Amino acid sequence: MGESGSNELTVTTPSDLEIVMIRVFDAPRDLVFEAHSSCEHMSNWWGPRRYEISSCEMDFRPGGAWRIVHRGADGDEHGFRGEFREIVRPERIVWTFEYEGMPGHVSVQTAMFEEHDGKTTLTSTAVFDSREERDGMLESGMESGAAEAMDRLDEYLEVLRARKSA
Repeated sequence: MGESGSNELTVTTPSDLEIVMIRVFDAPRDLVFEAHSSCEHMSNWWGPRRYEISSCEMDFRPGGAWRIVHRGADGDEHGFRGEFREIVRPERIVWTFEYEGMPGHVSVQTAMFEEHDGKTTLTSTAVFDSREERDGMLESGMESGAAEAMDRLDEYLEVLRARKSA
């Protein structure tokens, strides 16, 4: 590990409408990008461990829709959906994000993938329509859920790396 805490998730709010999350992965950016590009990959790491992915649909192209449904141990399901707006392989993905439990509250998320010395910095910026929507997202437990998902992604990248070298 490089600088101390370099693969901890950092969450900041640089403006009233934004949440920025940064995490470093010990993997090339092609692999980190790839892990975001299909249900096959996303279902291995997206969301907190206490949920399983009960359904995933993803049309990974600009204008394509995506939808992921989590199921908790209690059987409760939570759906998330959006549309891909821009895909620049392997450096950027822009998509909309909406929690189906609160329809109409749509944020625009941009994931940037930057590689330095074989490590990838993932910077994810979410832009909201209002400070209230941004604060609602922060209060929802998003930060701990995102940190857990990033830990799971880190573990899954190890699996992908092993597959590629086999």
